[in-house]
Amino acid sequence: MDELVTLVAKSGLTKHKEVVAMLKQRYGMTHGAAHRVSLVARDRVAPASQVPAAELAPGLQEAYKRLLETIDSMGDDIEHAQKKGYVSLRRRKQFAMLQPGARWINVGLILRQHQSRGRLEPAAKWNALFTHRVRVVAAADVDHELEAWLRTAYDDAS
Repeated sequence: MDELVTLVAKSGLTKHKEVVAMLKQRYGMTHGAAHRVSLVARDRVAPASQVPAAELAPGLQEAYKRLLETIDSMGDDIEHAQKKGYVSLRRRKQFAMLQPGARWINVGLILRQHQSRGRLEPAAKWNALFTHRVRVVAAADVDHELEAWLRTAYDDAS
């Protein structure tokens, strides 16, 4: 895998479809194998947890950094999967997501046993994959309460 990731990095290609096509054409890989190599290469070359600064509104960079530090401190089995417009956070299954917005960072959570209250909003109208959403506007919003919700979602995804 390391050799394949190096080949992808040297190719200069960054778009998933282009990398898959290149691997299939040059190396005769099946679509599934090329898809997996492309995903691994993208994660290793440009870690998914690093949202480009252009995607973060001014003032949200520190909040995003604090969210990542909090999440990564929970365990070394967390996968950060970059999607279009957000980062999916998975353990054995998805437990949360981070979606930068113009005025806040949406933190989607799967908390099946929690009632919505205060800043722990219901997520059904925003994203049906999650039970709750928290809007983070500053690093101070990543407090003990949000950490506890993230921890519960993480623990439930084992």
